[in-house]
Amino acid sequence: MNFTAIDFETANHKRHSACAIGLVCVKNGKIERKKAFLIRPPEPYFRFTHIHGITWEDVKDAPTFRELWPEIKPLIASGDFIAAHNAPFDRSVLLHTCSFYDIKPPSVEFKCTVQIARKILGIRPAGLSNVCRRLGILLNHHEALSDAIACAKIVLHALDAGKNQLF
Repeated sequence: MNFTAIDFETANHKRHSACAIGLVCVKNGKIERKKAFLIRPPEPYFRFTHIHGITWEDVKDAPTFRELWPEIKPLIASGDFIAAHNAPFDRSVLLHTCSFYDIKPPSVEFKCTVQIARKILGIRPAGLSNVCRRLGILLNHHEALSDAIACAKIVLHALDAGKNQLF
């Protein structure tokens, strides 16, 4: 089972305002690679600093998503699917950010670990903090790489439990 777990943090309500990304590549059921990047969004307006702690000062000299894309794309497109906790959000950020920069997004299917936690693992509520607590996964919530690692471990836990019907 090869997949990439992804987590975006955004600066504000605009879906193309990605300011951080965490990526975890899983090959043959093992975490093989972990990468995190700060991203300079198109504008300096930050509304969600209170959630993730990232400010314009942190990212003003960081590369834009377009500049990072050559490094991000192979990580995203390397697996059978992309896993994200609340996948509709992360998928939307990826698609809107690619669209903003006129980048063709990869056509890789998304799997949602909220749904995996609920339907396969029977965990409710399925917020990331609760799922991690129930599965014994360490989490620094809203830190993009920590969230992506947690997401990868949720998928691996479901696979280890022999619950691969969603995959």
